[in-house]
Formats: sequence, structure tokens, C-alpha cells
Amino acid sequence: MPIQSRCNFPGPAGQLQAIYSTVPHPKAAIVICHPHPQHGGTMHNKVVFWMAKTFAHQECCVLRFNFRGVEESEGEWDDGRGEADDAVAALQWLHAKHPDTPLWLGGFSFGCYAGLKAAIKMPQVSRLFAVAPAVNLYDFGFIDNDPRPLTVIHGDKDEIVPYNAVSQWAQKRTNLNFVTIQGAGHFFPKQKQALLDALQVF
Repeated sequence: MPIQSRCNFPGPAGQLQAIYSTVPHPKAAIVICHPHPQHGGTMHNKVVFWMAKTFAHQECCVLRFNFRGVEESEGEWDDGRGEADDAVAALQWLHAKHPDTPLWLGGFSFGCYAGLKAAIKMPQVSRLFAVAPAVNLYDFGFIDNDPRPLTVIHGDKDEIVPYNAVSQWAQKRTNLNFVTIQGAGHFFPKQKQALLDALQVF
């Protein structure tokens, strides 16, 4: 069973609050980034929690953390720029703990933007997961030519990030696995199991 603990690690704007889940012989180590801090997003968001639990049950080490200025994390909101740097710090911290384990990145909504921007700076990251990426609010063009496998999961009834916007963005990429969850809104209120199934790797 995964062992979960609360911890802090140094970020560029101060200490960042996190929850770290570890297993004895991890198949991968993944950082999961939470949704928009200015709209109530934290590492305790239920979708982020579900993602973390799913990867932990697949024998992965999981680090979810609060961006700067959220709860006990130090610093202030920086419109995505500093938050991407926070995600870099999270990836570096987790990679240092598991240098011989595949390093992955996952995000939900705004967390996809900050997380994927961080992954661009971290070639050690080998696999990417984006749940309901906010492509209507942020420019994701920076990832268009990245060769790493990316799984995108989106509900066709998303009330915050239009399904068509994500679908059109996904069609531009050849290394992208696009999973549509029928009837799901932005927070997957009745499609939890479908979301978890889409995140199964092992």
C-alpha cells in the first residue's frame, strides 16, 4: 500500500506545501498540478485527488502540491509564469528522490498549462497527462512540437473548457492520445470511474 505524508519543498518563491505518496518499488514518479488558484484550485481538488490515488494504486510515487500563495505555500499568484516554475521545482524534487524511475507529469485544467510548461524545461519527463486542459484560456502552442507521449482526457459536456476547442487542438498532434468521456462536465461529477479508467497505464 502507498505511504502518504505531508511535506514541503523549496520553490523559487519560497516553500511549497505538498502531499507525497510513495511505494517501495515505483514503476513511475509523477507530479500532479492542480487547477486555477484564483478560482479555488488546490492540491485537494477532487479530480487531482482522484488522479493521485489512481497513479498510486498503479505503484507510482505521486507528488501533488500547492502552487505559490495557495494555503501554506509561500509566494503570490504570478499569472501562470511563476506557477510553471513551481512545477519545475516539484519535478526536480521528485526526480532527485527517484533518479532511476521514469518521471511523469499530470495536470488538471490550469494545472495542465503550468505543468506542461514545466515539462518543456525538464527533458527527464517522459510521459504527460492532461485532464481538461484549459486551451481556451491559455496558449498551449509551446507543446505542439514536443515528441513525448501525451494523454488528453476531456468531457464532451465541459462547461468551462469547450470540447471542440480541445478536440481541434488535439488534432494538431501526432503523439497525442485523446480520450473523450461522454456526458462529462469539467469536474467529471458522474464520470469518476471513466476518468480513472482513462488514466490506467499498467
